[in-house]
Amino acid sequence: MKKITKVTLAAAAFAAVFGFASCSKSSGNSSERVLNLYNWTYYTPDDVIAAFEKEFNCKVNVDSYASNEEMYTKIVGGAKGYDIVVPSQDYVSIMIEQGMLQKLDHSKLTNAGNINPAVLEKATYDPTMEYAVPYYLGAAGISVNKTKINTTDYARDWGIFADKRFAGHASMMDDMREVMGDALVHLGYSVNSTDEAELDAATKLINEQWKPNLAKFDAEGFGKSFSQGDFWLCQGYAEVIFGEIEESKWDNVDFFIPEEGGPCYLDSMCILKGAKHYDLAMEFINFIHRPENYAKFLDFFHFPCYVNLPAAEFTTETPMYQAEMMDNCVLKNDVGEDLLKFVDRWETIRIQ
Repeated sequence: MKKITKVTLAAAAFAAVFGFASCSKSSGNSSERVLNLYNWTYYTPDDVIAAFEKEFNCKVNVDSYASNEEMYTKIVGGAKGYDIVVPSQDYVSIMIEQGMLQKLDHSKLTNAGNINPAVLEKATYDPTMEYAVPYYLGAAGISVNKTKINTTDYARDWGIFADKRFAGHASMMDDMREVMGDALVHLGYSVNSTDEAELDAATKLINEQWKPNLAKFDAEGFGKSFSQGDFWLCQGYAEVIFGEIEESKWDNVDFFIPEEGGPCYLDSMCILKGAKHYDLAMEFINFIHRPENYAKFLDFFHFPCYVNLPAAEFTTETPMYQAEMMDNCVLKNDVGEDLLKFVDRWETIRIQ
């Protein structure tokens, strides 16, 4: 899950403060059923939390994190009391391998049939949901400011970043797996390739064809710069772009994920080893995937319906982009020590 801007960020800040405060108040009440959720900042709408609390006569305490690294470091560092965490695919893989997660009771996962089989095919590290139930699948794409370029004849693939018409007004994320993943895919290779020659070819493409057009690599402020007209072309997450633009002006944005695919991420709900409220945690995971509940999550963020297909019947908001755009996207897997191959080449890319 990536950062959401404007009103959502304000709500996120409130939710984070409220979550930490409620933990300290409820932990001393032994007569109250409690579930401790450690989640990305404001990733579950308040009305969904409230509905679960009412139905199961419990209290949900929410603490939040801004990155997988922050979550993992805190858990490894000895943080106790959390029941559910929501890591992305590479960290799910790591946490399974390190014995940090409990197996799930599928007899209590009656809504498992709502999960899109295509998502489980991508989740090669746990395709049977032994430890992790998919929550949201997302991918970065390409945004073009239609008010700044009076044509639609640009490439609808990652090669658009070599288009000189965007020179000085383009940005790509300051994220090596995303940028290099796009270059690998554009050259016909795997997002997760660790082949030296393929990584060299991707680096050459970025340095010689894409980078000369870029104003900067930007992982944080590209949404605001795009909304202000400084950037005409951005690689990044739709929620960041549209989060900075009034909904009435969304038609001015051409957002697409290239048919050739690219990297994607999958956040999943997991129960930590030693969780004290295992049964309630299973109820929560199952509750989220009740279609009418999952639809509230999608509507809140204007997310496309990809993970829980029956939820589409209950959504009321228009998504920022169509779910099928992610069909050819591939999860960024944990590549272990081979990550250093990316790091070394990324340093040559990031040299100004």
